[in-house]
Amino acid sequence: MANAEKFIVLPYRKNRGNLVPGEMRQASNSVSAEKIASAMAARFVGVAAYAVIVDEETGDMSSPRLLARYGEIADLNAA
Repeated sequence: MANAEKFIVLPYRKNRGNLVPGEMRQASNSVSAEKIASAMAARFVGVAAYAVIVDEETGDMSSPRLLARYGEIADLNAA
């Protein structure tokens, strides 16, 4: 099983009072993920940049590590 660390940016918006994740964006490295999150922060209720471990065979993501947080975000570990 091949695992790789990937960097993602996840924006959040409000829908009927609930926090809802938007479309996930991939970044090439942690610095890029933080810059993308910062640039998106003004357009969303919240934005988070994460480093995650991805199983390259199945595409499953695990072990999210928060890199940057702007505004209101959900807890990925709670799912």
